[in-house]
Amino acid sequence: MSTLVLTVVGEDRPGLVQALADAVAAHGGNWERSRLTELAGLFSGIVLVEAPDERSEELRAALHELEGVLHVGVHRAPGRGAVSGGQVVVLDLLGNDRPGIVKEVSGVFGRHAVSIDELTTDTREAPMTGGVLFEAHLVAPLSDATDLDALRADLEQLASEMMVDITLDAS
Repeated sequence: MSTLVLTVVGEDRPGLVQALADAVAAHGGNWERSRLTELAGLFSGIVLVEAPDERSEELRAALHELEGVLHVGVHRAPGRGAVSGGQVVVLDLLGNDRPGIVKEVSGVFGRHAVSIDELTTDTREAPMTGGVLFEAHLVAPLSDATDLDALRADLEQLASEMMVDITLDAS
């Protein structure tokens, strides 16, 4: 089996998911995981598909035929990798929106050699103040070498500097 990661972008309209799913199914593919959303009028996302090795090139060609309706990038995944059974941290951030928040938060994780598995962000109107709030939800596995206390201290320092609320849970 081939593991393929599909990146998709197209003008948002009904039927895009169906067109993508039809192409995957018609070539023996199995739609395993996805994150799909509308952003600024564009339908965009990422899809993990397993396809029989002998049909993966046919699937790639069928996905290319969707061009004009949906741009699909097809990337062969290097493999599943080892599933971490170790500690995982979950960060939730809320504060006034400003440029550089993701850069600064991801910089802390990078300095601690922690890879981010999932990052979801959004903005919304702040109730009563009329400003814009920035929200982030981040999930990251920790290696045995990660100093959780040092990571937590650096994130708390950053929260203080940026004047945002950060909640960090480790399990």
